[in-house]
Amino acid sequence: MSEAPTTARRADVISDFARSELFDRTFQEGMDLVEETAGYLDGSGRQESKLLSRNAALAYAAESMRLTTRLMQVASWLLVQRAVREGDMAAESACDERYRLGAEEVCRPGQTPEELPGGLTQLLERSERLYERVRHLDRRMYVDDAEIEIPNAVASHMDRLRSAFGS
Repeated sequence: MSEAPTTARRADVISDFARSELFDRTFQEGMDLVEETAGYLDGSGRQESKLLSRNAALAYAAESMRLTTRLMQVASWLLVQRAVREGDMAAESACDERYRLGAEEVCRPGQTPEELPGGLTQLLERSERLYERVRHLDRRMYVDDAEIEIPNAVASHMDRLRSAFGS
């Protein structure tokens, strides 16, 4: 398969997603969660963090940084999709690595200490679920077909038969 049809097909998938109801819901959820998190971290979360032990306060700081990084990655990705939707960016341009969902190492869920405030814990859990959904979408839309390893069940069985019967 040549590069042009793959790129054109991918651009169609990206454009279709950007115009979909799934995108609308995901975009709204992501932006609402960003806003809710900012309100929490600037308001009640700040007050709650002052009541924590030294170790818990350090964990709070680390987890709130993970939370904001995760949400900024999601928001950036969603804004790129919206730019495609509105015609401000070509779908082919959105394939550039710099527009892909990133910071996976930082965004992976950590071991959440029990002494963290419930408000932060809830936001962490919700952001993890959203990040994972967007990561799934990102991979489905942007990973080259050649990069996806799809096991070939028939070839696998044939290899096992050849091994078993020495052919």
